[in-house]
Amino acid sequence: MSTAGQVIRCKAAVAWEAGKPLSIEEVEVAPPQKHEVRIKILFTALCHTDVYYWECKGYTPLFPRILGHEASGIVESVGEGVNDLKPGDHVLPIFTGECKECRHCFGATVNVAKPKKGQTVAVFGLGAVGLAAAEGARVCGASRIIAVDVNPRRFEEAKRFGITEFVNPKDYDKPVQEVIVEMTGGGVDRSVECTGSVQAMISAFECVHDGWGVCVLVGVPKKDDAFKTHPMNLLSERTLKGAFYGNYKPRTDIPMVVDKYLNKELGLDMDKFITHSVPFADINKAFDYMLQGIGLRCMIHLDA
Repeated sequence: MSTAGQVIRCKAAVAWEAGKPLSIEEVEVAPPQKHEVRIKILFTALCHTDVYYWECKGYTPLFPRILGHEASGIVESVGEGVNDLKPGDHVLPIFTGECKECRHCFGATVNVAKPKKGQTVAVFGLGAVGLAAAEGARVCGASRIIAVDVNPRRFEEAKRFGITEFVNPKDYDKPVQEVIVEMTGGGVDRSVECTGSVQAMISAFECVHDGWGVCVLVGVPKKDDAFKTHPMNLLSERTLKGAFYGNYKPRTDIPMVVDKYLNKELGLDMDKFITHSVPFADINKAFDYMLQGIGLRCMIHLDA
């Protein structure tokens, strides 16, 4: 029986307080309004952004709330004005849009920090995003991929993603950017910051080589953070950039990447990113894994 146009009831993991376990409850979901889509979520996962908003460290508390932005599902119904999706379509909800009409949507869709073969790359943060950056550097032929993380348990696993060297800032009595500059004889060619720590962002920028080094910020900072560096670091021709989704456009590029992966055209083993799997009723275990720095991505099955 079709539920289009009707209010439906479904299960949701609701956060009622900062840092407190989520509660599985029944919620009502209104029919999609103009330009909206209602999706039956089948799988989801957590990233540190979910944890940041759940803990409210550096963010404005807003409760109750339903977290989550990494998911896949099937379109259940569509609202007025939705012409390119229909019930039954498999979709990935994404927090950046693409209307295909404005100036943003006609920008360059290339990998922002793509290194040249033989260059050196530093990756700050060995979560799933950081390891994806390392995998990209490996595919591009980087000669050295230096990982920076304060969790030594990540290091052995990261070798599977192309990491060649490891640096734990806690092991040194000087800024980690100075350590990397010394290791590489002047700095790396490219760096990618994937933690959201503003200090890691500064270190990632200051560890790239003058004259041609490029730093890309990917992690999401806290709302009151301020990036501070000496102007000479810019005058000496280092480049600082930021990116969401590696500058891929959600409607144009991501379906193409998915198709290439399914057709085994990318030469990537994506399964190694999924280290745990839990049913929806055990979603709090996924938060525990994230807080303890265990594994990479925990797949949450909503139909289990």
